[in-house]
Amino acid sequence: MNESRPALPDASGRRLLALLTPGAAGRQTALATVAAVIVALALASLLIASTGGSPLASVQALFQGSMADWTAWTSTLLYAAPLLLVAVGACVSARSGVFNIGQEGQVLVGALFGAWVGLRLALPGPLLLVVVLVTAALAGGTWAALSALMYRLRGVNIVVSTLLMIFIAQQLVAFSVNTPWLLQESRVGDAIVSPQSNPLPAGALLGSVGEYPNLQLNGGLLLGLAGAVIVAVAIARTRWGFRLTMLGLNPLTAKHAGVRINALGGVALAISGAFAGLAGAVLLTSPVGVHRLQPGVAMNIGWDGLLVALVARNRPLLTVPVALLFGVLRSGGGFLAATGVPPFLVDVVKALLVLAFVAPPVVVAALRRRRSGLRTARAEQRPAPVAEGAAL
Repeated sequence: MNESRPALPDASGRRLLALLTPGAAGRQTALATVAAVIVALALASLLIASTGGSPLASVQALFQGSMADWTAWTSTLLYAAPLLLVAVGACVSARSGVFNIGQEGQVLVGALFGAWVGLRLALPGPLLLVVVLVTAALAGGTWAALSALMYRLRGVNIVVSTLLMIFIAQQLVAFSVNTPWLLQESRVGDAIVSPQSNPLPAGALLGSVGEYPNLQLNGGLLLGLAGAVIVAVAIARTRWGFRLTMLGLNPLTAKHAGVRINALGGVALAISGAFAGLAGAVLLTSPVGVHRLQPGVAMNIGWDGLLVALVARNRPLLTVPVALLFGVLRSGGGFLAATGVPPFLVDVVKALLVLAFVAPPVVVAALRRRRSGLRTARAEQRPAPVAEGAAL
């Protein structure tokens, strides 16, 4: 095994990860987080008021679109499912110290290959759905693993490569839906074809429990919840999870303990991409989309899923309520236009909430280090005690 190349994760990724995902905090951090959330909500209210909207009316519209009735809850849960899948995958890579920010591209690649097999294979309904989901997960995982391979062979920074791979994925999807022999929709007569694929067959779509206007639970949510539980148990209760955490905390110690750090870091990155690819399949096969591959099929789910993981501080089970919160913002965001609030302010509110949850632990830790340094400096400045009876 060639040891000339530094082991995964790279130093820049670890430093960035340490800043964005601080560890567990105490009472001071909890109080600082509450204060930060209050400040974030106050700033959001001021921004809404500055655009001529009413903060109270905006809150009511957000509630009406996301939680007012069973139909609104159905929409919220549909958005929460792919967000949860992306966030759980991000937790896996972050635990190993590898900072993956390419989930948006991995979602697109998963949807691309899921659509291809869904439209090309003639299989019985349930089997076709399984093949679409598995293919999308494998495609997303392979796409993420390419970044690990580039780092291993050429030392390409993982944070940079996963980010740049997003743009390649966007061009691949755009090329596929604009090329007739790939995935562009079939031309009917002299009709103008759009840059999108044909709709997936009914056998390739995820089923749901419940019917409109009652609560409707789609299979994508069950996949997300199952993934969160499995990953949480694997990290907390298995040897693999212990080695993953050890790698993220101290790669040198993990190496001395016999952990194959390059392989484990690469696998963690691939698993993160697989979850993102599975989220792409959910966007393609659940009612949250139109069951067609389109250039905008990802809907920024990859970016928001990464934010969910950051707010949850890379705890898989904690991503469940955070994904639900982001689902509320997405589902209710469309209703804000009726109150005169620009839809992009929803993204501003999400950014403020992320800062409110992520920044306090960093600030509190910095203040503690400064306080500890001051105490150490004062102790060093004190004169040494003079022994009793010593000569003057």
